[in-house]
Amino acid sequence: MKLKIDNDQIAGEFFEDTFLLGIMAPVEAHQFVWNLNQGLRFDFRLSDELEIQLTKKKRDYFFSVYTYREPHRALDYYLYKNLFDGEYLLPEFRHLDYLFLAKGDLPTREGEEQLMSDLRRLPGVQLVVELTPDKIRNKQHLVL
Repeated sequence: MKLKIDNDQIAGEFFEDTFLLGIMAPVEAHQFVWNLNQGLRFDFRLSDELEIQLTKKKRDYFFSVYTYREPHRALDYYLYKNLFDGEYLLPEFRHLDYLFLAKGDLPTREGEEQLMSDLRRLPGVQLVVELTPDKIRNKQHLVL
């Protein structure tokens, strides 16, 4: 009997207790992360071990992932760069530069709305939209 990995089930479990935002901010990643850390008191750091590698057309593409763990809470934040060398981590969202994922003990709906509002005020941010997993075709690309 062969065992088969069910990517849909894995992705479904990964997206339990998550809140995902798409951000349009056409600025370099280091500048965006600096603005995020300074403006919202986060401490995002580049996580080389979580970098996402996709192979398309016999080429490898590497998508940066930044992480931050909320002190004294079971809440992790992930910031994904959506573009690398002309390829997109989520091709269905080509207009988005970054994907912001909160996972764990999520804030209230009011807290989520406040976060979206705070993100919109950061320099270079043009758009912040909530993304629901059912609208994401390539959700397995975000599974860490």
